[in-house]
Amino acid sequence: MLRRLLRPAAPALWLAMLGAVALAARSSATNPLGHPPRPAGKITITWLGHASFLVVSPGGTQLLLDPWLRQNPSTPDSLKDSSRYHPAAILVTHSHFDHSGDAKAIALASGAPVVGSYDWVQTLGLPAAQVMGLNVGGTVKVGDVTIHAVPAVHGSVPDGRPMGFVLEFADGRNLYDTGDTWIFGDMALIQELYRPAIILLNVGGGPFTENPQTAALAVRKYFRPNVIIPMHYGTFPILASAADVRAAFRGDRRLKVMTPGETRVF
Repeated sequence: MLRRLLRPAAPALWLAMLGAVALAARSSATNPLGHPPRPAGKITITWLGHASFLVVSPGGTQLLLDPWLRQNPSTPDSLKDSSRYHPAAILVTHSHFDHSGDAKAIALASGAPVVGSYDWVQTLGLPAAQVMGLNVGGTVKVGDVTIHAVPAVHGSVPDGRPMGFVLEFADGRNLYDTGDTWIFGDMALIQELYRPAIILLNVGGGPFTENPQTAALAVRKYFRPNVIIPMHYGTFPILASAADVRAAFRGDRRLKVMTPGETRVF
């Protein structure tokens, strides 16, 4: 009997058994938003609308970026409930409502710290353990992700200053969240220091931020990413549309135009 089990045909049986075990293991790793299981060793990005993202690191650290959900017209209704989010940290690039609107509520409900401009985070009235204020050039570590604060050219009221974030992952890749910045020369230093593979890029246009053409110029002039994910567009009529974004980046295969609620794995 033992010899029959060890005959050459047996490997197919073993492969089937191993596949079943692997499927069970993958099924146990549920995505925080109920999407298909997150592949191990990958970066998972869910666009929640406007400038809000949920980023999950290769090691499973969940980071919520610029959460404005409940009043965000582009956030799917199924994702507006702030009680469903339990991130390791909440990152806020600046204090404007369309980036910080739900940060405090989610922090109080989940116990997650808020990472942002030192002066602004201090105004939230959170427990000391949830205050992770920093300034440009500063660095904090959350799980397996190192978060670097970099400059941004924009506004921020009533306190603090605008910034971008570079997320440094343990696998050597970096993600750059530009925040609402306009193009500026020190982007060359962000590229030199961090060489981001993925850029969450403000392309909104209108009276408050750079338009898609200027955003495309910033990438051509300063960066060499593998993936460009546009954001901050389409939420209001005054902002650029998806068609405007595609036209500005025509022919650039690195551009990944997402729809709110969509998850992609890199």
